[in-house]
Amino acid sequence: MPSWAWVTGLLCAALVVVVGLAVRAEPMPGGRTDAGPAGSASKKPQQRPEDAKPKVPAVPAASGEGHRVVYSLEQRRVWLVEARDKVSRTFAVWPGSVHPPVGAHKVSSRLPSGTGTDGVKVANIIYFAKSSGLTVAFSNAVDGARPETDLGVQTAAVRQKVADGAAMWKFAPVGTIVNVVA
Repeated sequence: MPSWAWVTGLLCAALVVVVGLAVRAEPMPGGRTDAGPAGSASKKPQQRPEDAKPKVPAVPAASGEGHRVVYSLEQRRVWLVEARDKVSRTFAVWPGSVHPPVGAHKVSSRLPSGTGTDGVKVANIIYFAKSSGLTVAFSNAVDGARPETDLGVQTAAVRQKVADGAAMWKFAPVGTIVNVVA
């Protein structure tokens, strides 16, 4: 095949790629397609405040009032909410196979350390509900490890990271309301 055919083929392929990328590119706000004055590459467009994604997920609606712990089963997340509905901390958790019933519960007891039903040494154990004959509790593995899944035994622990367990321990003495939402 002559070289001009190769060059023509490569040029056509390059044009197809460039046109494909141009079609997929999004225009800049206001319909402008240049990068700035006289086509110069200036700073990237600023994000509008209403377009910004919230960094902290909002506390679920109808999750109570005042000083409380809110635990969302669906989101696998906990919020530590102060008296004036100010969130002091929120974090993801790893629930066990047995979940607490939806509704308001109270912290019934606490232990600084122990061993979970999965045999893991845990700390900052905060008991707050009963379900399927088990007592549901927040805790964190002493070594910071994530819990194993599919252990073949029912577990009612809601595991947290070590720092989150320490924060929960300070925040939720006996009697603190724990609102469990779906």
